Amino acid sequence: MKPLLAVDAPSLYFRAFHGIPEKAAQTPAGEPVNAIRGFLDMLAQLIRTRHPDRVVCALDASWRPAWRVALVPSYKKHRVAHGDVEEVPAALERQIPVLLETLAAVGIPAFGVEGYEADDVLGTLAATQPAPVEVVSGDRDLFQLVDDSRGTRLLYCGRGVAKLEDADNALVEKKYGVPARWYADFAAMRGDPSDGLPGVAGVGEKTAARLIARYGGVAEILAALDDPAAGFAPGLKTKLAAARDYLDKALPVCKVALDVKLPDFDATMPRAPKDPDALLALAERWNLAGSARRLVDALAAG
Repeated sequence: MKPLLAVDAPSLYFRAFHGIPEKAAQTPAGEPVNAIRGFLDMLAQLIRTRHPDRVVCALDASWRPAWRVALVPSYKKHRVAHGDVEEVPAALERQIPVLLETLAAVGIPAFGVEGYEADDVLGTLAATQPAPVEVVSGDRDLFQLVDDSRGTRLLYCGRGVAKLEDADNALVEKKYGVPARWYADFAAMRGDPSDGLPGVAGVGEKTAARLIARYGGVAEILAALDDPAAGFAPGLKTKLAAARDYLDKALPVCKVALDVKLPDFDATMPRAPKDPDALLALAERWNLAGSARRLVDALAAG
C-alpha cells in the first residue's frame, strides 16, 4: 500500500521562508517568493522519496482556536500581533495566497476547518483515511499521532526535509522516553514555551517521562495522587497537586482532534497539473518555473 502524504502546510512554508534568504528567491520586480519555492521543492522531494498515491495539505483555518484559549488563556498569546491575528512576516503573508493558487493549479487539495488548527486536520486525516498515512511536520506535538498498528508515521522535519526523521513508536520512545500514545500527556506536563503552555513547575522532560512510565497518562497520575501507597516524593506530589487544575485543562489543549468534520476532497495524487495553463501563468508571473517543474516531474514519476 502506498501512503497518504498529509502535509502540515504552515510548518513547511514557515520553514521555507526562514530557511531561504528573500534575496535568493525573488521575482524580477523584487517580490520575495522564497516560501513558495522552498515549499514546492520540499513537496517535490517528499513525493520523490516517499512515493505516495495520495496527497493533502492541511491549513490553519483558526491558528489559535477559541476553545483552546478558553481552557488555557496563555495558549499562543505571545504570537498574537493584534486582536486574534497571528504575527506573520509581511513578506511571508503575501506569498501564502500565491502558494495556494499554485497547489490548486497542480491539483493538490489544501484546506483548513474553521475552529481548528492544521494539526487537527492532520489528526483527523490520520484517524479516518485508509492506511498507511505519513504526516509531514516540524511540529513535535504530532508525535502523538504515531500509531504502528494503524500504519501512521510522522515524517518529522524539525531539521529540514533533507534530514527527515521517519518516526515510528520506537523512535518516539527513544527520543522522549514515552510511547506515542502518551506524548500529549508528556507535553502537557513538560510544557511548551513556543505554544505558551507553562507546564508543571519543576517537572521537566525526564521527570514527566518517569511519571508516565510508572503511572500512565495525566489522568492516571492525578488519580495516583490520592493513593497513599503511590510512592510520590513529597515535593513532587505537592507540585502535581498544585497543577491539577492546569493539567485538567492543558491536556485537551495538547491533544490533537481526531474527529474534525472535513470538507469533501480528492486526495488522489495528480500525475499531471490539473490546470496547466494556470500553473504556467503563475510560474511566469512569480518566477517559479524551476520549482514548479520539479514538482510536476515528481508527480509524473509517481
